[in-house]
Amino acid sequence: MQTTIERCAGLDVHQATVVATVRVPAAPGGRQEGTETFGTTTRALMTLRDWLQAHGVTHVAMESTGVYWKPVYYVLEDAFTVLLVNVQQLKHVPGRKSDVRDSAWIAQLLEWGLLRGSVVPPAPLRDLRELTRYRKHQIEDRAREVNRLHRVLQDANIKLTSVATDVMGVSGRAMLEALLQGTTNADLLADLARGKLRRKLPALREALVGRFRSHHGFMVGQILAKIDFLDETVETLTQEIDRLVAPFEATLGLLDTIPGVNRRAAITLLAETTGEMSRFPSPGHLSSWAAICPGQNESAGKRRSGKMRHGNHYLRTALIESGLAASRANGTALQARYLRVKRHRGHKKAVVAVGHHILEIAFFVMRDGVSYQELGADYFDRRRPDRVLHYHVRRLEALGYRVTLEKPAA
Repeated sequence: MQTTIERCAGLDVHQATVVATVRVPAAPGGRQEGTETFGTTTRALMTLRDWLQAHGVTHVAMESTGVYWKPVYYVLEDAFTVLLVNVQQLKHVPGRKSDVRDSAWIAQLLEWGLLRGSVVPPAPLRDLRELTRYRKHQIEDRAREVNRLHRVLQDANIKLTSVATDVMGVSGRAMLEALLQGTTNADLLADLARGKLRRKLPALREALVGRFRSHHGFMVGQILAKIDFLDETVETLTQEIDRLVAPFEATLGLLDTIPGVNRRAAITLLAETTGEMSRFPSPGHLSSWAAICPGQNESAGKRRSGKMRHGNHYLRTALIESGLAASRANGTALQARYLRVKRHRGHKKAVVAVGHHILEIAFFVMRDGVSYQELGADYFDRRRPDRVLHYHVRRLEALGYRVTLEKPAA
């Protein structure tokens, strides 16, 4: 095959070693190959960089192996054009069973221009991405603790969760604290209700009669302490994230104009996509990169169900949450899209479709620096009036009516 990169190198990265293969021009017009093994300590990685520079290497490719690629990438990114390659691109290549051959094969593919690098954000956004992902894990841990609290209350036959919407709200927390202090009288506990929950006092008095023992008190105390710790951790992380996103406040404000996208989702969109849309030719390319679009499965003219690929978990979760929120935003085009898809595909796929549409909108918002302009709930009807007319006529005829259409006089 034709050589597109004259001096290149392939790296096979492991926890303790890095196998490097360089491919450079040879004297008679051929190609020369050399392979060395290096450690992964900082001193060893600096030696690797010097070795690559001594061979005049300009491009380096490596697999995205766990988290082990990160130190190698950070050491080399300032000196070379580094491509972080998805393992799936090399997975089905036969005959590459040893580390040396893996690094050599990566170098050859890079030489032929057959590798495509993954998106690696600059250092400030890398820090932001790590913080947002860690905060997401803490929020998920808190949700698991709340679920454990529900199970302990059910074990004690305290049916608070059947009456109160949020057991960790002001009223629910006051009742739990009273239980920890030894109060088991249902009337006294129910009287701690605040706001709209006081309308349910009879149901509360019935639900708070249980068999709450000291064991349950110990478990509830431990769980509440863990929840308080996680709340404090999330708040601290949020403050640090707000400090890092200060230079991007303008972009966050524009993303926040999209229905269903709150500040947390906007930060996730920025951190996971890097906010730099020039690397994506179109919103379709961005959706394909995020794996939030339907898969392509067509053969011999027959199109089968296309299952979506496994993409960025954090970005996908944020888009699904935003899609669910947008489906409840009355009078919006996104809600209209949700209702259109839900009619024939169901709730879950409709939410995914709205999340997909939100990502497409975010593409233009971040690329052009403009705010979202609401199109209205009747946008799809205005765009294809003939289709809407045909649908309603067909529905009426299915009910046994004969429909005659007549335009009103001018």
